[in-house]
Amino acid sequence: MQASLWIENLTNPALLFFFLGIFAVYVKSDLSIPEGSSKFISLYLLFSIGFKGGVELSHSVLGWDIAFILLFGVLLAVGVPLYSFFILKPKLGVYNAAAIAAAYGSVSAVTFVTAVSFLEIHQVEFGGHMVAVMALMEAPAIIVGVALLSRFRNEKTQENEVSFRELIRHSFTNGSVLLILGSLFIGFFASDKQAQGISPFTTDIFKGFLAVFLLDMGISSGKKLSAFRKYGFFPFAFAILVPLFNGTLIAYLSRFVTYSHGDQLLFAILAASASYIAVPAAMKLAAPQANQGLYIPMALAITFPFNITIGMPWYMYVIETV
Repeated sequence: MQASLWIENLTNPALLFFFLGIFAVYVKSDLSIPEGSSKFISLYLLFSIGFKGGVELSHSVLGWDIAFILLFGVLLAVGVPLYSFFILKPKLGVYNAAAIAAAYGSVSAVTFVTAVSFLEIHQVEFGGHMVAVMALMEAPAIIVGVALLSRFRNEKTQENEVSFRELIRHSFTNGSVLLILGSLFIGFFASDKQAQGISPFTTDIFKGFLAVFLLDMGISSGKKLSAFRKYGFFPFAFAILVPLFNGTLIAYLSRFVTYSHGDQLLFAILAASASYIAVPAAMKLAAPQANQGLYIPMALAITFPFNITIGMPWYMYVIETV
């Protein structure tokens, strides 16, 4: 494997800002990003990647190949939580297993954005339709997680029942999902001249905002690591090994769906990532008994840094070697 690929990824300024955030927590620094600023930056990143994806999608020829790519993403969002649940259930119980399975079947928009930046640095092209894939993978995983919870929990009380209609509505109206889908549609219908008019905002300052956001993610991750340790080694191992397996497998299998190396890497990173925004919001409603102090640190403090340091170069190596 090319060591230069890993070295270049590890010296990426955005990634180094993430480690700076963890270091700040370790040395008990008062460094912090104001909550309002952090929320704005996360909204900006979702808006920017959604809009640019819509613009790229408008230049694509929509046919059966795009339909198969979208279907492949949805199948991933259904399959990953199904098998993950049965690995987790014996060790962590039904509620935690359902929440974690939903998180790992769903996707991390920030990991996706970081992967897009990785591809742009290495000048690897990818399709705008992959933004639609990311958006479509949020809801199915949440629905599967709640369906598994309803099937396997021992006590079914009226207050814990959540209708599938309400669940679907909540999944698609979640702020991050709504923004990415809305931006995608707006970018799709915008003319080239209109898109060019706001490109300084959507493109030129993107990497700077990503670096600040990853600094904030590093601070958040560092704070959650201490609470996570009491659950032992199993959640840590799951948060590394399952994403590695998913990403490696999909890095190989995605070649049967698309010839684009950029699309293949994004598929791999979507399969390997875990949601720590949309799923916690949905599971707070559907499974309040699940411990957020378990599945949020797994996704944010373990899987996220693993994917952006080791995962992306490894998946790209698998893609290029195969």
